[in-house]
Amino acid sequence: MPREIRIFDTPQQLFDSAANEFIALNPGTVALSGGSTPKSLYSLLATKNIPWDKTYFFFGDERHVPPTDPESNYRMASEALLSKAPIPPENIFRVPAENPDADAAARAYEKTVRDFFHLKPGEFPRFDLILLGIGPDGHTASLFPGSNGLKEKDRIFISNPVAKFKTDRLTFTYPVLDNAANIILMATGEEKAPIIQDILENSSSVLPAAQVHPANGRVLWLLDRAAASRLSR
Repeated sequence: MPREIRIFDTPQQLFDSAANEFIALNPGTVALSGGSTPKSLYSLLATKNIPWDKTYFFFGDERHVPPTDPESNYRMASEALLSKAPIPPENIFRVPAENPDADAAARAYEKTVRDFFHLKPGEFPRFDLILLGIGPDGHTASLFPGSNGLKEKDRIFISNPVAKFKTDRLTFTYPVLDNAANIILMATGEEKAPIIQDILENSSSVLPAAQVHPANGRVLWLLDRAAASRLSR
């Protein structure tokens, strides 16, 4: 399906639009993103009247750290949204990233996802909404350029070694992203402009974020004016 691209004058307008999209979709299953950009969206969502008891939260990726670590995606989402809105604890499925064995943590989370969605062997979950960001190197979720996780076709959630950080990241794979009903990708700031231009205007881009292609889903790009500043139109 063709990408939808919306450009906003300010980051706040972008977050307002993302919150309105969330409310309109009324997603039952959501995969949250880490990073700095979605934090403002999460804080905004916490103030909205949403049927939280019917909304189930997962994580598209996680750092290999305990949930109390400042680097934890779960900690950020909890401080901004999950502990602020009246979300039943049983509706929140965090990655057991405190496990020192990253692969074991990934396999445990994959089992959690499989059990929740009642998946048969070979099936992938269909999330109502997956939120994604874009890193300055073009990564999305924790699928980094040159990483082995880019090639994974069978697993749902994996440990993905990232050489430049000298650590493992835990992440959903492309088959999960490409099976989503809706994906919202958000990017703000001028430093993202070259990456956004490559992803959206270079049909042969090899950047990880450019490889997200849901077969039967909607992809919505939300950009502020700075991040979109190098687009030709």
